[in-house]
Amino acid sequence: MSYKENLKNIKALVFDVDGVFTDGSIILQPDGSMSRMMNVLDGYAIVKALKEGFIVGIITGGNDPMVKNRMQYLGITDIYMKSLNKLDDFEDFISKYQLEYQDTLFMGDDIPDRYIMEKVGIATCPINAVPEIKEISHYISNIHGGKGCVRDVVEQVLKIQGKWNDDNTQSI
Repeated sequence: MSYKENLKNIKALVFDVDGVFTDGSIILQPDGSMSRMMNVLDGYAIVKALKEGFIVGIITGGNDPMVKNRMQYLGITDIYMKSLNKLDDFEDFISKYQLEYQDTLFMGDDIPDRYIMEKVGIATCPINAVPEIKEISHYISNIHGGKGCVRDVVEQVLKIQGKWNDDNTQSI
C-alpha cells in the first residue's frame, strides 16, 4: 500500500529541526554563538498547515533560542527543546491532543528520531537522512534537509486532503 493513501488520515505534523528544517550545518560565530539557516518554503507550508487546522509540533535535541523564536513566529506552539527522550516528548504531544499514532506524520533525519518514526502513521525523512532512518521511512523526500523537504511533505498531506489551494497565506 502506498504511503499516500494514509496521508488523508493525518491530523498532526511533527518535525525534528536540525537536518530537517536546516541542512544540519551550524555556523560558529566569533562570539561563541551558533547560526542556522532555514528555508522560507518550509515556513510557508507550516503557516498554511496551521491555517488549515493541522496540529504542528517540534521535537528537537537542540536548545537554540533563535530556533524557538522562528518556530513561534511561524505559529507553532508545541515546541519541545533540548529533548533528552524524543519518544517521551512525542507521547506527551499526542496525549495532549488525544491523537493516535496513525494520525501523525513525523519527519526526522537521524538516530534519535528512530523511536518516534517506528510508531507514527507516516515516517518521513529528507534524502540526506542517515541510512537507518531511510530504512524505516514510509517516504523519503527527494529534497535535502533545510532546502524544502518540510514543504514537500506538508504540501503532499494538504493536497491529498484538498486543503492546498491558492489563498492569501503569506510566505515567511
